[in-house]
Parts: sequence; C-alpha cells; structure tokens
Amino acid sequence: MLFRRLTFVTAQNNLKARLLPALLLGVCLVAVSHAQRPSPSPTPTPSMQEAPKQKSRQREDDDVVRITTNLVQVDAMVTDSNGKPVTDLKPEEVQIYEDGRLRKITNFSYLADTGGRGGGVAPPSPTTGATPPPFRLRPEDVRRTIALVVDDLGLSFQTIYSTRRALKKFVDEQMRPGDMVAIIRTSGGVGTLQQFTSDRRQLYAAIEALKWYGTGRSGPTPFEPTDPPTPGAKGAEVDAQKAEMEGFREDLSTVGTLGAISHVVRGLRDLPGRKTVVVISDGIRINDDGDRARDTRAGRALQRLIDQAARASVVIHTFNASGLQRVSPSAADSLADSSTVSGARTPDGPRGTVQLVSDRGAAINARQAGLTLLAEKTGGTAVRNSNDLSAGIRRLLDDAGGYYLIGYQPDASTFDAGTGRRLFHKLSLRVTRQGKYSVRMRDGFFGVADEEASPSPRTPQGQITNALLSPFGASGIRVQLTSLFANDAANGSFMRSFLYVDANDLTFTEEADGWRTATFDVVAVTFDEGGNVVDQMSRTDALRVRGEGYQQVLKHGFVYFVVLPIKKSGAYQLRAVLRDHNSERIGSASQFVEIPDLKKGRLALSGLMLSTKEEAGRQPDPQAGEAVRHFKSGMVMRYSFVIYNARLDKDSRSPQLQVQVQLFRGGQPVFTGKVQSFPLNNPPDLGRLAASGAVTLGTNMVPGEYVLQVTVNDLLADEKRRTVSQWIDFEVMK
Repeated sequence: MLFRRLTFVTAQNNLKARLLPALLLGVCLVAVSHAQRPSPSPTPTPSMQEAPKQKSRQREDDDVVRITTNLVQVDAMVTDSNGKPVTDLKPEEVQIYEDGRLRKITNFSYLADTGGRGGGVAPPSPTTGATPPPFRLRPEDVRRTIALVVDDLGLSFQTIYSTRRALKKFVDEQMRPGDMVAIIRTSGGVGTLQQFTSDRRQLYAAIEALKWYGTGRSGPTPFEPTDPPTPGAKGAEVDAQKAEMEGFREDLSTVGTLGAISHVVRGLRDLPGRKTVVVISDGIRINDDGDRARDTRAGRALQRLIDQAARASVVIHTFNASGLQRVSPSAADSLADSSTVSGARTPDGPRGTVQLVSDRGAAINARQAGLTLLAEKTGGTAVRNSNDLSAGIRRLLDDAGGYYLIGYQPDASTFDAGTGRRLFHKLSLRVTRQGKYSVRMRDGFFGVADEEASPSPRTPQGQITNALLSPFGASGIRVQLTSLFANDAANGSFMRSFLYVDANDLTFTEEADGWRTATFDVVAVTFDEGGNVVDQMSRTDALRVRGEGYQQVLKHGFVYFVVLPIKKSGAYQLRAVLRDHNSERIGSASQFVEIPDLKKGRLALSGLMLSTKEEAGRQPDPQAGEAVRHFKSGMVMRYSFVIYNARLDKDSRSPQLQVQVQLFRGGQPVFTGKVQSFPLNNPPDLGRLAASGAVTLGTNMVPGEYVLQVTVNDLLADEKRRTVSQWIDFEVMK
C-alpha cells in the first residue's frame, strides 16, 4: 500500500486536477449526457421524507442478555404442542433453574419480532436490468443480523456445490430490507468475519469464494468409499490404529469448526439486538456424555461457545447439508470377500456389507447429533434429513419469532471461582401452565461476570484492533472512506482511496507562536475475498496548523490518499482506523471494491468520481468533492467514470452503448434519467472510454443520504454480459 499525501480539503479543487488525469490516463473525457435534473418539485413520498426519530427496539435491547453478579438475564422461546409461539405467559407460570436449583424471577418480559416476513430487496430496473445499489445501514436501521456460517472444514465437494446454490437463492430472494448479513467460512481468516453488509455484490463475492477444503473432515462425498480390511494377523490392530488417527483428525477439525463459530459469535456481541447464526455443515461429532464431555476437546470448545452465545445474545441454528444419504454399498466401496469374513458368514450377506451399513448409519447419526446438540444448547433449531437447503435456511430464519427475557438475582456462589476453575452453570426453564410446551434457551454460562469475560481493550493496539474488526464504523472521530477502482494501460488495475477526517473531533494542543498540533495513529488494512491481508499501512502522524489554516481545517477537515496496485482481480475490502492520541477517540470505516478481470474482455466500469460545477470567479465548495460528497440542493453534481472493454462494430469500429443515471434514497429510486446513447468523440483508446455527465439537484430535495447509480448497456455484447453498473453515495445538505 502506497501512502501518498495528507492535504486539506480546501485544496481539493487543485488536487482533482492532478488526480483525474492519473485516474483516466491516456483517454479523452467524453460527455455522455447533458445535465439532468430530478423533478423540480417532487411530492415527498414516504421513502423521501425524514423518518421520525424513535428509539428502535434494537437500541432498547442492545444488551438483551446480561450475566453479572447482580442479574442473570437470558432469552427463551416457548412453543405449544402445535409448534406455535406462546406469547402470553405470566411470570408465575414460568420457573427457571440454575444447576437444578429454583431461582426467583425478578425480570420478565416478552419481545415480539417486528422484522416482518414480507418484502425482499428492490427488484432490478425494468429498463436496464441492473441491480439497484444498497443503502448504508446504521445500527438503529438493522432489523435482522444474520451470520451464515459455512463449515467448509466439514463440507464435502458434493455439498459445497448445493450450498453455494442455496446461498445465492437466499441473497436473491430471501433477504429483507434492514437485513445485515455475513457469509463466513470456518476455514477463513479474520478478514472474512466482519463483512456484515446489505450489499448483495459483497455477498455474491463471498459465495464465489466458497471452495472445497480438501484437508477438512469431508471428502468428495459426505462418506468416503470403504477400504477392505487389512489382511494378516495384525490386520485388525492396524485398522484400529487407522480408525483412531482418523478420529483424532476429525476431533481436531470439529474443534476448529467450533472455534470459528466462537469467533463469529464474539464479533456479533457488539451488534444491536438478538442475532442469528446458521451453521451449514455435513455434520460434527460432539459426545454429550455428561461431565465426561467436558474432558474432550470438542466438549470444552462447545461449552465455551454456549457461554459466548449467551453473552452475545446469539441464537445458533444448524442445517445438515448432506441431507438424506444412502448407506448401502456403491461401486466405489471395497468389501470383504463374499465367501468368508474372518471365517464366518451372516444370514443377509457377507459381514463386510452388514458392517458397512451399520458403520455409515452410526456415522450419520453421530454427525447429525452433534449439529442437533449445538443448536439445542444455544437456543436454536436443527434441520436434518432435508435435501432442500434453501428451504431449510428460510425455515430457520423465519423461525426467529418473539422471545421472553427472564432474569433472576444469582447467589454469590454463582461467581465464586472456588478452586480457581471457572464453573459452568446449567440453566433450564419449566412452564407450569397446563398443557405441553417446548422451550428453547441457552444451556448455561460460566461463572464469570460480563465485565471480566469481555473487558474493554485498554492498549492503543487493542482499541485499534477492535475498531478494525467492528462491522459498524467507530464514530468517536467522524471519518469517511471512499475507494475507487481504475485501470490504465501502463500500470494495470489499482485502487485509489480517500480517507476524509473531520478535524473537529481531534484534540489539538497549543504551542508557542499560535501553532496547534494533533497527533494520531492511522491504520489501513486491505483484505481479499478469502479474508487474507493483501496489504497494510500503519503510521503515526501529526497535523500542525495555526491561524487561518487552523480555522480552515476545522471547517473543512483533511484527506489521506492511499493508492494500492491490484495484480489479481476479485473482491477486496479496505478498512481504515484513525485514533487520536490525546483523547483516545477512534474513528473507522470500511469500503468494499470489486476489481474486474479486464483480460476476459467483459464490459466493466471504473469507480465514479463526483465533483461540482466550477463557476467563474467563485471557489467551488470544498465539501462537494470525491472524498466528502456533501452537496447542497440546487447544485450541479458532476460525475465521471471510464468504460472498459466495450464491443466495437465490425464495420464502423465504434461502440453501441446506452447510459442511464438513477438516484436512490433509502434503497428506493427517486429519480430515473433517460436512456441515452454514448457519443464517440475520437478517443485515443477504444478500450478505455472516458465519460462524464451531470445531475442538477432539485432545490426541494429532502436532506439526507442518496446513491447515484450509472448503468451502461453494450448492445453488441452477449445478452448475459451486456449490462454493468457502478454506484456511489453522497449526501444532500440543508
């Protein structure tokens, strides 16, 4: 990562003149349309009006589960004999037990699910077929937080394919407005964890990254072909040693899966409301053998996960991706000779066949039992023996419903370490109302208060790491990150990023002669689609200004510029953190960027650059540039981009492109421009066509966040690859 410069936003006008030629190197700027204006006096629709400021249920119940020395509060779902939620229980109709001892309920409430079941994401544009852009979700906007954990450590080559297909169907058809979703691999790095998003492009990239993990515990199919018994006197001993080694390897892989899920759960802790994790796997083996289960690696890992899920208010559902499996022999299996097996026959065939069917049946039950156990002990549901993964995911997510919050005051002994060992306390709930009821709740927790279990990081490194991993940007310092893809013939593909910093949130110290200095740390990390760190930058900087310069930097802020050459196409995420030394306040932001493979010759667009119209004798508004993008109603907002790999007519050697501009607010279109033909103006490079246009913002546009989307259709390209779009967010100010 190349750190370029720090500059005041007031200098952006001149800076843009330097950067734009670099971004569009070797091409001419060609206007694609005249300035367009949204309807001059639109009647405000619900999507365009400012929503009344209400305290959402998620914000009220950020910490729905509490485990402290004064209060243990857990969530539970209750259903009747028909599987319908029971929503009208009274405190006297419920009993809660800790380690088998009845506790007196001090807190009791029922929270209904307000997420709704209807409505997916906005449909593609009927004019262009382009997917509408996402809109940024703040914590208070989130209705459901969903982590789809793909256990590629335990998925076969066969089931990886069906999993990818089902996940794509979920993204296409089952996501709802207000969903914050992550698709996470158990074998992935830390960078895959926090990609919670409403951006379907990012989720598609995560799905495409799902590959069979050959060294996991599942082979090409959910069950490996059987080998014949080892011959000779010591054959049974050799086979037993092989089985023991295989069991050890599977146990380690299971611990790896549980550890990865724990990592996900810890990351979900600071997100608002009740969270859902769906684990998709061929199966895991966890022995539920009372206290002895604690002495196994998987048993101890399971208990840690149960405790973490309770503290993070996370419900874990499981889905057995292998579905219904045949256990009878296939052509790939090597069985014992049909005449004798160890000198004996069985009535229904050679003992090798009988043993194969028995072993496979036991393996199916053990693996499914492990998934069932994981769901039951964390308040979730297990789906098994189903070959419809997409329907299974929908069933699990629609099962969220409402839940009870039940609290009691624990005894001092609950958090007494005693011999120094952290005791795991079992929880259970009993409904005393007449009838038959099912209860889903946490299995228990360790006798450690929340403050001790998850202490706040105190070191600068810990604070920065937490901010890097947070799915929502830290807001102690207002920062804004913009990353744009571009490509030129000399240098190939690269990503240019702008990190804008609001200087009012920094702490300046006064020095002699009127100088003021703010010292801060800046960290930027780029992850690829596999969660691996591609590049990183970390440095300490000081901003030293005085007089008019100090006033200007407070008014307009300043910008960092980072340029990262990209050698490989794919999905990337840049995360940046800025920490003020004096106040220890932190600001962070992240940006997802797709780098297309231009060598394949497919139509692609660069990132969009926004600016304002320059008027003679007037200095342009420094806030209305590519780094900040704060525009006032009535302004002319200019945009520019590059079109790559447009097909050329064989006779005229010219492209046939159509361009359309749309504005979105809250995920809904508020302005759709006309479809216009792209005018060719003798460009030096037909493979890189520079384009620009403008939109005049209506004087009565409602202040708030908007998205500009540009869609390009190539009429000469194949139908499946003729449409591409690019979008960028901006804000209309009063």
